[in-house]
Amino acid sequence: MPDQPVPRAQVHITVDGASRPVPAGSSIAAAFVASGHTGWRQTRHRAEPRGLGCGMGVCFDCLVTVNGTRGVRACLTDVREGDVITTERGSALPAWPAGPRGTPDHGPRRSDVAVIGAGPAGMSAAVEAAQAGCSVAVLDLGERPGGQFWRWGPASDGRFHHAWPAFRALRDSFAGHQAAGRIVHLAGHAVFHVDPPPAGQRPGASPRFTVRAVAGERERGYAAVEARAVVVATGAYERQLPVPGWTLPGVMAAGAAQALLKGSAVVAGQRVVVAGTGPFLLPVAAGLAQAGARVAAVVDANQPLNYLRRPLDLARSWRKLPEAAGYLARLARHRVPVLRRHAVVAAHGDARLRAVTVARLDPAWALIPGSQRTLEADVLAVGYGFIPQVELLGEAGARLRRGPGGPAFAADVGADQQTSVPGLFAAGETTGIGGADLSCLEGQLAGRAAARHCGHQVRPAGPAIVRRRAALRRFGDLLDAVHPVPPGWTQWLAGDTIVCRCEEVTLARLLAAVDLGADDARSAKLLARPGMGWCQGRICGAAVADIVAGHQRPGRPDGDGPDGSGPDGGGPDFPESAVSRPLAQPVPLEVLAEAAHERATGGMAGSPEPL
Repeated sequence: MPDQPVPRAQVHITVDGASRPVPAGSSIAAAFVASGHTGWRQTRHRAEPRGLGCGMGVCFDCLVTVNGTRGVRACLTDVREGDVITTERGSALPAWPAGPRGTPDHGPRRSDVAVIGAGPAGMSAAVEAAQAGCSVAVLDLGERPGGQFWRWGPASDGRFHHAWPAFRALRDSFAGHQAAGRIVHLAGHAVFHVDPPPAGQRPGASPRFTVRAVAGERERGYAAVEARAVVVATGAYERQLPVPGWTLPGVMAAGAAQALLKGSAVVAGQRVVVAGTGPFLLPVAAGLAQAGARVAAVVDANQPLNYLRRPLDLARSWRKLPEAAGYLARLARHRVPVLRRHAVVAAHGDARLRAVTVARLDPAWALIPGSQRTLEADVLAVGYGFIPQVELLGEAGARLRRGPGGPAFAADVGADQQTSVPGLFAAGETTGIGGADLSCLEGQLAGRAAARHCGHQVRPAGPAIVRRRAALRRFGDLLDAVHPVPPGWTQWLAGDTIVCRCEEVTLARLLAAVDLGADDARSAKLLARPGMGWCQGRICGAAVADIVAGHQRPGRPDGDGPDGSGPDGGGPDFPESAVSRPLAQPVPLEVLAEAAHERATGGMAGSPEPL
């Protein structure tokens, strides 16, 4: 029997002229999905339907107009009583609200420590810094602390969450510091830039970073925080691979399906296929089955039994084994088949997903002829690992290192989580994919180190904590080894397959750009526009790099490494500049104007606003 939903209060909204009651605390996207409305935006060029994509504000596929404000991300925005929501056609620039916005009569807030992100790492860093005596400002894109891992809402009771008691304890501690005034939580703040302390400050001045953000998904004001230390804990987003039909409503990131369940108690669909690679597929599928969905299959493109080929690494990660075994047992109880060395190679439907094609793969991910079969599904929840969000760090001058998977970069940090920029710290998935336990631990270390940087007396981490972090980091390395994404997937595509969702760039158009001379993702972007849309290449960037590297132009080798890989053989040529984004979020021009005015006047129309 599926778990029974918790009764919830209702609010009334109007969608395209029709009034409807929806559960209070739901995201707009969850309210739409719960009512069977899976596609609510039409694209600019092809007028194709789009709906929920990444589920965390990265892909911008779920845009709606709310109370006259265009370009609102439905996955991030909770419904409010009386909202008037209009679905959109195209992807025009967002409107500027008519009401008051920002705090132009005050300077930026000042705090000892600014934490960007309120997931496991960010919350842990904020609590540790506050406990050490710091004033802390936490800026986060979400409406509630917890991040994607602990996404929650009024209906959340821990049924679909891992480590829920630990989160409640951390949330209570966070709230306690808020009540005491030591933590200020700035929810719904999209940080678009971090300015390092300016050179040539006057003698005796305390060096401060300036964190700049768009305040409010609806309101779109300007906000700034000046801080002596900054902890960047922006997490990661799921890697997606384009296949024919992957833009259909009903095809979404695995994390998006989980976010609907965790945050709004909404089951993404009735018959679901969970696909991609990595252990994250297991809790997603287990949660959906527990909630009453018919999970047709879990489809992993790799062979998880390869963990057994690394017995020493597996033994060092023994704490993860009971968790994985628990998920597998739940899937077995629900009779969910787990297909190894298989992939979803196409999605089919009209205005929404109806079925998927599954095929067996060889170790290089080439299709095995004759192995294709069709599974009916109204939802495909898919993810091929995670990519750290390091744009803010790179633009602030922090040194990045290339991950073993090729297209992913992570922050290069020291023993105290400090980057190459003094006072700038990174924690959690920004330093490499390793899971929530590692994120919490790194957040604690970063928060303590940030407090120490601000002059507070905090003891360094002991050897036991350092060893624990090293063990958890080795687990992340193990995931990379067992769940790679080899370039054979590019052979699944047809010429009319859309590669860039935002600009609707097809494979044929991308390959034409390569034939014209594009030899990396950046030059392909200039010739064919992949990565020029709302998501700034986050969704398609890694895929474009793979495709460009694998398409041999006459007289030019694919790459300097084997199988069209980059010079080090570790993946396609994906330069660090590919993750360089001077503005890490879309920013209305009036916000840029306010930021420029603030910088030009040295801070401000008024005195800095303390926490």
